[in-house]
Amino acid sequence: MPRNNQLLHFAFREDKQWKLQQIQDARNHVSQAIYLLTSRDQSYQFKTGAEVLKLMDAVMLQLTRARNRLTTPATLTLPEIAASGLTRMFAPALPSDLLVNVYINLNKLCLTVYQLHALQPNSTKNFRPARGAVLHSPGAMFEWGSQRLEVSHVHKVECVIPWLNDALVYFTVSLQLCQQLKDKISVFSSYWSYRPF
Repeated sequence: MPRNNQLLHFAFREDKQWKLQQIQDARNHVSQAIYLLTSRDQSYQFKTGAEVLKLMDAVMLQLTRARNRLTTPATLTLPEIAASGLTRMFAPALPSDLLVNVYINLNKLCLTVYQLHALQPNSTKNFRPARGAVLHSPGAMFEWGSQRLEVSHVHKVECVIPWLNDALVYFTVSLQLCQQLKDKISVFSSYWSYRPF
């Protein structure tokens, strides 16, 4: 990363375990969907179509939430990024004027580095703290501790992760299959409730 005409090199620390919250959340939603499907005894028989529809709605909700965690990164404020602890995951340690955010966006792993500079206390610049965003622009301001800081440069890299694309396809196919089952149950339910004899 270029900085003041010098190149800085950083690597993730091997002695620290870190998790992307989006992946963890998606996994938790998938686990909940699996639990909903397997929590009944194997000999259990559904009594009504409405019972199956209710189960499919709950499963589809969990699958949709899992997919959304991978397709929609969280909007974070700069203080939230600063408090995330990601800066401590690098060796050598990042300088105090750098912030790092790592997130998933669709099938890409994204790394954003923000270079910061302190605003002088007697600055005539109109201080407006930035709101939450996936990507903050140069000029975004925030308070951290007793200091007012401004983003001077933003560096972003993306890396396509093939299995994330596969996961998104599987979520889509799973949701389509659930919807097809719901449609068939609805057709049969309306058929059985409409018996003219």
